[in-house]
Amino acid sequence: MSRGLIVRFLLVLGLLGGCFYLTLTKEPTLGLDLEGGAQFVFEAEGTDDVPANASNVDKTLEVLRKRVDALGVAESNTVRQGENRILVELPGVTNDEEAQAAEDRIGQTAKLTIHKVLGAPQEPDAKPTAKDGQVLPDEQGIPVEIGPAIISGEEVTGAAAESPQDRPGSYVVSIDFNGKGGDTWATATGEAACQPDGDPKRRMAIVLDDKVISSPSVETTVPCNVGIRGGSTMITGDFSLQEATDLSVLIEGGSLPLELTLVSNRLVGPSLGAAAIDASIEAGVIGIILTGLFIIIVYRLVGLMATIALASYALLAYAFLLFLGATLTLPGLAGFVLAIGMAIDANVLVFERAREEYQAYPSAGLRRALAVGFNKAWTAIIDSNMTTLLAAGLLFIFGSGPIKGFGVTLSIGVVASMISALIVARVLSDLAISNKPMSRRPALSGIGDIGKVRRLLDEKKPDVVKRSKLWLGIAGVLTVLALAGIFGKGLNLGVEFQGGRQLDYSVSKDVDVNEARAAVTDAGFPTAVVQTAETADFTVRVGEISDEEELKIREELAKIGGDVTKEDDQKIGASLGKELRNNALIAFGLAFAAQMLYLAIRFKWTFGLSAIIAMFHDVIVVVGLFAWMGKPIDGIFLAAAMTIVGLSVNDTVVVFDRVRERWWSSKPGDTFAEQANLAAVETIPRTVNTGLGSMFILAALAVLGGDSLRDFSIALLIGLVVGTYSSIFIATPLQVYLHETWPMSRVKKEKAVRAPDDSGAVV
Repeated sequence: MSRGLIVRFLLVLGLLGGCFYLTLTKEPTLGLDLEGGAQFVFEAEGTDDVPANASNVDKTLEVLRKRVDALGVAESNTVRQGENRILVELPGVTNDEEAQAAEDRIGQTAKLTIHKVLGAPQEPDAKPTAKDGQVLPDEQGIPVEIGPAIISGEEVTGAAAESPQDRPGSYVVSIDFNGKGGDTWATATGEAACQPDGDPKRRMAIVLDDKVISSPSVETTVPCNVGIRGGSTMITGDFSLQEATDLSVLIEGGSLPLELTLVSNRLVGPSLGAAAIDASIEAGVIGIILTGLFIIIVYRLVGLMATIALASYALLAYAFLLFLGATLTLPGLAGFVLAIGMAIDANVLVFERAREEYQAYPSAGLRRALAVGFNKAWTAIIDSNMTTLLAAGLLFIFGSGPIKGFGVTLSIGVVASMISALIVARVLSDLAISNKPMSRRPALSGIGDIGKVRRLLDEKKPDVVKRSKLWLGIAGVLTVLALAGIFGKGLNLGVEFQGGRQLDYSVSKDVDVNEARAAVTDAGFPTAVVQTAETADFTVRVGEISDEEELKIREELAKIGGDVTKEDDQKIGASLGKELRNNALIAFGLAFAAQMLYLAIRFKWTFGLSAIIAMFHDVIVVVGLFAWMGKPIDGIFLAAAMTIVGLSVNDTVVVFDRVRERWWSSKPGDTFAEQANLAAVETIPRTVNTGLGSMFILAALAVLGGDSLRDFSIALLIGLVVGTYSSIFIATPLQVYLHETWPMSRVKKEKAVRAPDDSGAVV
């Protein structure tokens, strides 16, 4: 055993030890669906000048979103309900004090204006001397007369709490103006600087909601008629850090176009419930154990090392999540499921390549075969992970809500899976086979034999590409049937997409939330979200239902809860509404374009086009099947669809990597179709083993994960099957057809090396 291998092993132990320590010392941040939180409903009140219509409420909504984002609450949700109401959900805000503080900061009018000070009246009730002036108490309670506003909140571009270097421990609020506001500020302070020191007219008043919060004098160092330039200023005062931060949040968020009245303030429990979360964790553990057993059976000793590395993936991913402070939600869990599949895939790729190498050169030994397996699988692993990371990054940047959360956790999961497969699994596998007993029993290692499936394929030599028209015809029929379900039968859109009703019920008996969920399901609404609430026993969020259907819910609750009182009945807006859908389409479009561009650079543009067409086929087939089955298309399904996209592209990239390798190493008489067929056949063992490994996890979630995750797991299982066959039977034949018109060069592009001349100089 080499010294370098021992050093690498110790480094791996150190990394895992650090991750384990982090999991013991830090708590995760959970989303509203896993932890619960605060839920506010505000009603907008219009004026003669600004009516409370949908357009103005949407403008108010944008201001509220800025304020909510500034609170630092991850995975918050802010949507319009009906015509003039706004729903705000804050995960993790679970007590009355936190909820009250959030309410105070979110709902303030926050109309900011800046005025010249015209004088300092002696009497508090003195009348203004100027026509457009007004008398207000300053921050010290002393009356000042101010003129009309010269700068409004719309001209403020930013605000932040700061601690000046010359006044440690004290805090101010810095304000940045746009160009127009900066020019006005410079002119006004230049005029004030011309007044003698101590004159009230040397002061500027900063007013928030008709209250003077700061009225500093222009410093004597400011030149007359020059003023304070640079487009910024500071609000001074006896501020604590919290007060300065709160004020900066209000200023930067902007003025509310409409005044808001709080009509509902409640603390709600998690939408999944503790039982569903526990069942999901149990299912995940069982699934990983079954996957590990399968990998061990197929790949023996190195499979055992890969299983240990797979367990380290879970530790790494969770530790990264804690370290970055990311929020864990149900769509986020989907990102981890996808990354688990990629971690399994990377190990399977390496082991299949190592088996090929050992079969070709058995005398070179197991360790060399494993090293060559890692080297040959490297490009496929990097390409598949890079395309996924590109998509995840764009989903995070341009998406919102669950799409953004999916992008974050998927990125974390991909990085963790690469470390697990390429570092941890490599060190452990190398350590396991680097001994004489194993060299005498290569079959026990797991890479000493190519396996029964590969041996059978080598004997039968199936010609997949020869039947390209048949495979593409089948794909076309499936696509048409799926589209018929989507546009003919229609999609069963969930509450997140189409809105619905929010019903609050109180019952006379003690009823567990899981019993309430079962009752609502018995009433015919299995996809309804049932949560505990502070102002009622239960909150039920369901799609658009009639009064008769609502009565069925009450009747089922009465069977277990006695007397049922409906405390509230509200129409709720779609949390995945127009804006979120548009953001999702933009994010998906950019992600697809980025993946296609990457594949065009790494392979050829025809490869990227084939991969994207196959991926669209996979998603459409799954959506169509859900339409025919009447399954809900909701936020959970959206997470599943994004996972299917990742699985599909990942599978196709692996096949294309082998196609490219075979084409570059082929002889002049070989055709592209022949090499593509061989590549597709050679990757079938990897595809089968990876697919089966992932299916154990998804099957466990489908059986044990509860209603919340059952549809998610079913969608992924279908997507996994569809994506597996599409990479071989759709993407590969498409690439063969495209190659006939736009052929790929047989010669691998290498960097030109300049040769030295006789004197040794490079020419």
